[in-house]
Amino acid sequence: MRNFLDVGLAERGQGDLATIPASIRDCLVDTGAVMVLLPEDEVGKLGLLRGDRVIVTYADERKEELPTARGLEIQILGRTMVTDCVVGPPLCEPLIGQLVLEQLDLVVDCGRKTLTPRPESPNRPLLKLK
Repeated sequence: MRNFLDVGLAERGQGDLATIPASIRDCLVDTGAVMVLLPEDEVGKLGLLRGDRVIVTYADERKEELPTARGLEIQILGRTMVTDCVVGPPLCEPLIGQLVLEQLDLVVDCGRKTLTPRPESPNRPLLKLK
């Protein structure tokens, strides 16, 4: 994971890609979640810009208003996308939700506890437009 704003600046000659803060994290893939959830300390480490606030609903039906952050570049299995994320409390468990799975065209195998590219699109995401 990296800050896409920093990546863009480096690609335009205003920085060095090698010095951009990056994070390699184990994340829980939650097919019931919509967005990415990152701990507040991780968001700060990556220097992500703050966004709006959203109301999240937990599995036990509790609701809570949380901030978001913008410009998260996330790479999974060689596939990359840029997205917003929900900012959770420090040291909370990071989550990957449906938006990432859909855009990167990944499938969850619960039995094997693995995440893989969809068999119909082993090399690149195959996205439906209509």
